[in-house]
Amino acid sequence: MQLRRSFALTAAALALTAPALTSCGFDYATDRYYTPANGANNRDGDVDVLGAVIVSTEPGSGTFIASLSNNSTTEAASLTELQAGDGSDVTAADFEPVEIAPGALVNLADPPADLKVTGDLEAGDFVALTLTFDNGETADVEVPVVPNSGNFEGLDGEPAPADEPSESESATQ
Repeated sequence: MQLRRSFALTAAALALTAPALTSCGFDYATDRYYTPANGANNRDGDVDVLGAVIVSTEPGSGTFIASLSNNSTTEAASLTELQAGDGSDVTAADFEPVEIAPGALVNLADPPADLKVTGDLEAGDFVALTLTFDNGETADVEVPVVPNSGNFEGLDGEPAPADEPSESESATQ
């Protein structure tokens, strides 16, 4: 009888303390956006910038890729300018404005929007960029530079050829 009472008290105590020991509440990791990806995100304005990267085949140049989500359900938006942010030494080539319909998502990689960037950059770097939209809003993002391979292969032209072993390296293998 004593064993049943102890078990019942232990079970009741655990049931009462379980909510306090779990991650319930606000401002916990389960209550935040989490995007397991290589790109940078900015959700501050009417247009969300998602998964932004610069895909680079060679040092000094690359292609800006991102998804743009228009949160307005009534007004279209357009990406009109891409420029260097604070401390960056990059220049974006001129491009036609990219229109984003109300409530729509535009993936700049499919079909490729061809937003070329040149300057002091190579794979592994982070580059500060400012995106300007026709509604006057801007989005600042710290964009990673990724190599033109794997998931990003072909997004900055043809990938660089793989290094082939020299004759002396082949003979030693």
